Amino acid sequence: MTEQILPLWLDIFISAVVVLGALIALIGSSGLLRLKSYFERVHAPSIIATMATWCIMHATVIYFSVQEHTLAIHAILIAIFIAVTVPVTTIFLMRAALFRARRSGDKVPPSLSENSESRAQAAAVQSGADPD
Repeated sequence: MTEQILPLWLDIFISAVVVLGALIALIGSSGLLRLKSYFERVHAPSIIATMATWCIMHATVIYFSVQEHTLAIHAILIAIFIAVTVPVTTIFLMRAALFRARRSGDKVPPSLSENSESRAQAAAVQSGADPD
């Protein structure tokens, strides 16, 4: 493959999208430091993995599609794989953390899957009333 020189406007656009993705990753990373509990902190990596990845993917697709004169599918496949796996992984991690917090006696909403009594307790917790 011989490397072509891209037009200046395309270079600027690709660079702006990459910088936007990097800024989103930086903001998400700062959320890991700033937020206090695990349940708050788990959302920051999700932002990084979705928004920042999609920005970098768009820049990669444009750059390699122009360079190779064909659609660069590899970056799209990587972004789709990340978009599918991140929410599933986040759900499993949150469920494990809730299970662990309940076992240690921390104050978390009760499970909704057990029975109608636990649903009433969850409704009381959400409304601010004493669940007991």
